[in-house]
Amino acid sequence: MSGNIELLNTTLAAAKAADRAALIAYLPAGFPTVDGGVGAVKAVVAGGADVVEVGLPHSDPVLDGPVIQTADDIALRGGVRIADVMRTVREAYEATGVPILVMTYWNPIDRYGVERFTAELAEAGGAGCILPDLPVQESALWREHADKHGLATVFVVAPSSEDARLATITAAGSGFVYAASLMGVTGTRASVGAQAQELVGRTRATTDLPVCVGLGVSNAAQAAEVAGFADGVIVGSAFVKAMLDAPDEAAGLAAVRSLAGELAEGVRKR
Repeated sequence: MSGNIELLNTTLAAAKAADRAALIAYLPAGFPTVDGGVGAVKAVVAGGADVVEVGLPHSDPVLDGPVIQTADDIALRGGVRIADVMRTVREAYEATGVPILVMTYWNPIDRYGVERFTAELAEAGGAGCILPDLPVQESALWREHADKHGLATVFVVAPSSEDARLATITAAGSGFVYAASLMGVTGTRASVGAQAQELVGRTRATTDLPVCVGLGVSNAAQAAEVAGFADGVIVGSAFVKAMLDAPDEAAGLAAVRSLAGELAEGVRKR
């Protein structure tokens, strides 16, 4: 079975044709439980998310700030495994029909087996992977299997990336480019900053792929600001925090659906 890279491509193209940015939501698998994580994906899509990233919880999440680390810890203590991540992708895709990607560090895939991981992700209906710590020069094996199974390979660029490096990264990627808005880890910020807009401009000079911005966006005003210069707005910590702060799972699902609705309005006010 082939993965859903084409669904991702058409979804991002449809948002562009509607003169707006796409809303991309991040949620970890297994948080607060596996079933709860599937419910959270359904809730953000019901609120207006166009694309969802399902996080594969990791014990050493170098890109993630304290909010997502807390959620990952809850998921890992709950016994989440890669099979649960695949189940989350499958059930979320079947329920929503939107592109579902997995965001993961390289070590779990390396240990699991690249062919096994890509085949299972495609079979589950996944659209691809975001791989924040996989160097492009070491990605040939992954990209071979991802291409074979119809999966996008999304690389992360940062404000520190020089132009020649940006060109190398974007030439190897597919689906979209994940532009980290600032140096540092994930988390909500008072301001997304001018660095993000400059990075998007420099990245677009190297590729026709959509450029989507993450790290720091937490409300509709910030979403509108980023939507003014990016093809997609990626929000993670704000959704996870809404779940963590809720008194129970039902309230958490209502909170993330409501937040997704506010952010979906924001990306339409670019």
